[in-house]
Amino acid sequence: MEQTTVIGLGSIIVAGLTMALGAIAPALAEGRAVAQALASMAQQPDESNNISRTLFVGLALIESTAIYCFVVAMIIIFFNPFWDYVVAQAGG
Repeated sequence: MEQTTVIGLGSIIVAGLTMALGAIAPALAEGRAVAQALASMAQQPDESNNISRTLFVGLALIESTAIYCFVVAMIIIFFNPFWDYVVAQAGG
């Protein structure tokens, strides 16, 4: 197997794993955050405005993790520096 094939195959596999883990972990964290917020609102209905505001900020921060994983996966697939290096070494 040529080096370019190995680099391309490795890039696709790593990008897939990055997106898989980058989607599962934030989804679980968001589910837990919403469950805890609803439990807190049920116990203290007077503070529901503060809890929901804090919840939305927390959900945005959690979701940014998934967005960063997506960006890293796109960089690995489309702007892989190893690909350019291997092609330059191969003389292509």
